[in-house]
Amino acid sequence: MTTESPASAPEGDERAHRTVLLRRGEVHSPADPFATAMVVEKGHIAWVGSEGAADAFASGADEVVDLEGALVTPAFTDAHVHTTSAGLALTGLDLSAAGSLSEALALLRAHSAAHPEHRVLLGHGWDASRWPEQRPPSRLELDQAAGGRPAYLPRVDVHSAVVTSALLDLVPDVTDLDGYHPEGPLTRAAHHAVRAAAHAAVTPAQRAAAQRAALARAASLGIGAVHECAGPAISDEDDFTALLNLAAAEPGPRVLGYWAQEVASAEDARRIRELGAIGAAGDLFVDGALGSHTAWLHEPYADAPHTGAAYLDAAAVAAHVTACTEAGLQAGFHAIGDAALSAVVEGVRTASERLGLARVRAARHRVEHAEALTPETVAAFAELGLTASVQPAFDAAWGGDSGMYAQRLGVERARTLNPYAALLRAGVPLAFGSDSPVTPLDPWGAVRAAAFHRTPEHRISVRAAFTAHTRGGWRAVGRDDAGVLVPGAPADYAVWRTAELVVQAPDDRVARWSTDPRSGTPGLPDLSPGADLPVCLRTVVFGQTVFDRPNE
Repeated sequence: MTTESPASAPEGDERAHRTVLLRRGEVHSPADPFATAMVVEKGHIAWVGSEGAADAFASGADEVVDLEGALVTPAFTDAHVHTTSAGLALTGLDLSAAGSLSEALALLRAHSAAHPEHRVLLGHGWDASRWPEQRPPSRLELDQAAGGRPAYLPRVDVHSAVVTSALLDLVPDVTDLDGYHPEGPLTRAAHHAVRAAAHAAVTPAQRAAAQRAALARAASLGIGAVHECAGPAISDEDDFTALLNLAAAEPGPRVLGYWAQEVASAEDARRIRELGAIGAAGDLFVDGALGSHTAWLHEPYADAPHTGAAYLDAAAVAAHVTACTEAGLQAGFHAIGDAALSAVVEGVRTASERLGLARVRAARHRVEHAEALTPETVAAFAELGLTASVQPAFDAAWGGDSGMYAQRLGVERARTLNPYAALLRAGVPLAFGSDSPVTPLDPWGAVRAAAFHRTPEHRISVRAAFTAHTRGGWRAVGRDDAGVLVPGAPADYAVWRTAELVVQAPDDRVARWSTDPRSGTPGLPDLSPGADLPVCLRTVVFGQTVFDRPNE
């Protein structure tokens, strides 16, 4: 990919307001399925079309980019991110690769020795279900590995954590809180308390470095926007506002912020907006997570004699949705277990009976994760206009007959999780994300995971999955004019080095006409398992380059 700037180009123009012609590539656009060129002007798409017509724009362009056969697509939107935590995982102790308990302890020991300046040791990503020991570290083992220092190590799902004795000493009365365990992982209120203490030890400089690291990683993967899912149970207001300010001041992906706090009045809604949030949604917890045995189920876990944790009931859901809808604010919830999703549906339906179904549907309320859906709750999502903000990498990581889902629920229940095909058939809007740092930022990997779901009947086409990870994220925030390369849309796009483009359908249930070149269906990279994923060469947000791969 080469770039030329004509000598006559005006000096001093901001890059976002320049006219750029991209040509001699493949442009993924519904406006022209065979487009090879695109013009960007004043931060928006001005034209897409054929190479032959591109000559007419060359003389008026401030910059001409020879794509040399590269693919141009809309930039991805990651619809569920915890930016600071994702950055701390990138800059801190990453335990996701630990293959055993002993290896995790060795990594903690080395991290402690390498960072004597850190007040609290922060790590992330351990998953005892993948270790041969099949257990988390004990407090004594952690104390020894950390050298007696405070340490906070959340499980991969971030709904439980193991901590050292020195960190517990920083949390008065933690032993009296719900979810405290003298040896095992902390959950619920006890977990929230130790997390707050650990994050309070992060300096503003550490926090800013983590945020920049996460946003830089996102940009390098062709992600042009992230939905920050923050809230008082996850972070704090200073972290949230600092992130929004940083994103507004520095080039990088757009950050669209949600603040997950219950709304009971117009004053509450006003406070949400004052923080800079676009909705009282994201991780407003109705339940926890399957891996930590805190997702709320109708029937007990297969490997634990209880049904998880319920944080909000249907009445609380109804009150929040009612107040948000009346205030013109988007509401949303974190709900994973089937009982949690039933409570959400019941609560939203109650709100629609109070306010009118059309008014509730128009608000585009959303549900995060939505893993244990049933045919009844899928139908209710469609009826109530709920967006399903989901993470296909969860199935790739934990699905299958021998994965964590099957351990927690048994094989038959596990096979019902993450039913993307059923959601699409019902007309439920999908928005894809990573929940990073729970799973890594990896948009093409997420598209592949949805198209090659471990349960075949839940698979969707690559095209549908790609749409959910681009346009779907914009629709989830109420924008129907973005996430697609058509004239008038914001110029948020990515340039990719990839192999031949194809049209992939999961199986014969998808009409085969769409795979015929004569159908005019734009192609996408081959995402078959084992195939190389596309490499991002450039990411552009509102016409401004926020990532350029070196030496390309």
